[in-house]
Amino acid sequence: MRGVRWRGSGRRQRDEEFTAFVAATAPRLRRTAYLMCGDWHLAQDLTQTALARIYASWARVQRSDNLDAYTRRVLMNAIFDQRKRRSSGEVVLAELPEPVANHPEAAAELHVTLMGVLATLPVRDQAIVVLRYWEDHSVETVADILGVSASVVKTQSARALTRLRAALGEEFART
Repeated sequence: MRGVRWRGSGRRQRDEEFTAFVAATAPRLRRTAYLMCGDWHLAQDLTQTALARIYASWARVQRSDNLDAYTRRVLMNAIFDQRKRRSSGEVVLAELPEPVANHPEAAAELHVTLMGVLATLPVRDQAIVVLRYWEDHSVETVADILGVSASVVKTQSARALTRLRAALGEEFART
């Protein structure tokens, strides 16, 4: 309802509940956002945007049947919105720059490679791969989060994995 003001302990309780919710979910949301955008600072901004949107309707949202799915949906919408607004002044490189570290480790190199190839996928395919394979959600859950049918998730997932395998090549599959 518009114009309702939270007073006294009601607002304090609401804020305490939301604070506990943020403490429990923010790290996971930030990781998901990072996998989608490849930038920790932008991931933090996107997480904050999603949490601000959730807070604005917390009284209604906290009673939802699946708060986790709703939260992911809000985050994905924030990511999609950010992609639509992305500055045209941004420079996209065909190849990643050489690492600055003097002693690159295999794990860091693998991380850069995976993030680079993941970034080549369309944003919806990225979301499907991250939610389905990184966060290990079912096809139905991913479909619910993204607001698409299960068959769309299956089809786009298969196509995205084919693109990832082609981009990574045979050498990667053996390591």
